[in-house]
Amino acid sequence: MIIVSDTSPITNLAAINQLDLLQKLYSGIVIPTAVYNEMVKVNKIVPGAVEVQTLPWIKKQAVVDSQRVIFIQETEENIDLGEAEAIVLALELKADLLLMDERRGRIVATSYGLQITGLLGVLLQAKRKNLIPSVKTLMDQLIDQADFRVSNQLYTKILQAAGE
Repeated sequence: MIIVSDTSPITNLAAINQLDLLQKLYSGIVIPTAVYNEMVKVNKIVPGAVEVQTLPWIKKQAVVDSQRVIFIQETEENIDLGEAEAIVLALELKADLLLMDERRGRIVATSYGLQITGLLGVLLQAKRKNLIPSVKTLMDQLIDQADFRVSNQLYTKILQAAGE
């Protein structure tokens, strides 16, 4: 399986010490250069920055078609470089799944026919595979510790899907 990830699933899971869920679920992930740079080449400490530089199951890969990245950024509103590169890399690698949380990026990725899940989908999958005992506990940690935003409606929907 080829899994491409945008920044937020990695940083949010790292913030609550659950980054290993990605390895347990998918064995490995690929991130585009822009996502790597968003985490590593900034003047602040970003959760997961050390891990993307050191963990062997997180691979950095440059996109081939940089013009396609520019096209997506120019034609779609509010798509940052990391999101655009993640979408293009997922297309180039014929990825099985793209991990992305930002609504606008997900809409664009879906329009290209990509399969997408976000961080909450990852948590649901981890629960279904008995890798975590509770989605609620981790969602609450994400909200409290990582400043993760989730509407009350989605929070309830995820708990119902998790059987909690």
